[in-house]
Amino acid sequence: MNNSLIGFDPCGIEVSHLILVAALRCGDHDQTLREFPNTPEGHQAILRFLTRSGRPVRVAMESTGLYGLDLALCLHGAGVALMVANPRAVRHFGQALLQRSKNDQLDAVVLREFADRMPFQPWHPPSAAALKLVGVARRLEALTDMLTAEKNRLHAASLSEALPAIIRRDLQRSIQTQQRAIARLTRAVQEFIAEDRQLTRRMELLLSIPGFGTTSAVHILAELTLLPAGMDVRQWVAYAGLDPREYSSGTSVQKKVRISKAGNKHLRRALYMPALVAVRHDPQVRAYYEHLQARGKTKLQALVATMRKLLHAIYGMFKHDQLFDNLKVYAAPTAAAPAPVPDPKEVLCP
Repeated sequence: MNNSLIGFDPCGIEVSHLILVAALRCGDHDQTLREFPNTPEGHQAILRFLTRSGRPVRVAMESTGLYGLDLALCLHGAGVALMVANPRAVRHFGQALLQRSKNDQLDAVVLREFADRMPFQPWHPPSAAALKLVGVARRLEALTDMLTAEKNRLHAASLSEALPAIIRRDLQRSIQTQQRAIARLTRAVQEFIAEDRQLTRRMELLLSIPGFGTTSAVHILAELTLLPAGMDVRQWVAYAGLDPREYSSGTSVQKKVRISKAGNKHLRRALYMPALVAVRHDPQVRAYYEHLQARGKTKLQALVATMRKLLHAIYGMFKHDQLFDNLKVYAAPTAAAPAPVPDPKEVLCP
């Protein structure tokens, strides 16, 4: 559908850490591309640029994390219709337009066409509590990765006599610094949760699931707070990128069904280890995992299906405000022969 034909001017905004490139079409005329600084002053300038004609505008941006968040909040607060599109959808749309090159100006034009031709899905900003929680949780995730990398470097350095001792001491200091930062941020995120009654209750619900510790529950809760309230469980699964992706054509092309991964990688990562622990320690989750293996699923396929099953359980727990009930996960009809429990070293994280 061409939005300009029904009274809306489409606009695409390409976001980078320094520059915003805006491609606007007024009626049937494409305006000259404009560049604005990605600063509070630049956000106000681009708002004036979009509203100067007095016609309603529909804006499309890519989901680019923190670089575009302040602009999105500014436009939404001013009443501008805004869609924050999945980057993969925009990339495939550009390929459908036979767009072979890539730069900020071309990307802004593709986003304008995306806003003009694709179904418009308005962006709903997360709450202030959700923004705080997600910001700290993702920083914790980054620090955990850095800590793991430094520990690996220290282990390698401790096995080499050729390296000077100062390297090992520097790595030890770096590890201690990151451990203190993780402890400090963990206390802060627990305080954020304690300030909000709903977050506190949902944290309790998550901790009632076997395999969910405080760290994993915080990360899962943070990512789920970004979801609009009206989404159903299938949309949750798609948001996590755990929905199946079929690839077949005729009778000759029949590839294995895999998960799409076209979703929130932070949520998939946060679900991985709790699912692995639940398979080891909860009898019903373990029975479900064994049932899948008995049907011919590999370890990884069964574990990913368990992650999806737990996400379904979390959706029901939040919706009905109930603690985890493993009998609702899977009720095994008969006792089955035990299947091998996955080893974290053997199963790759999806």
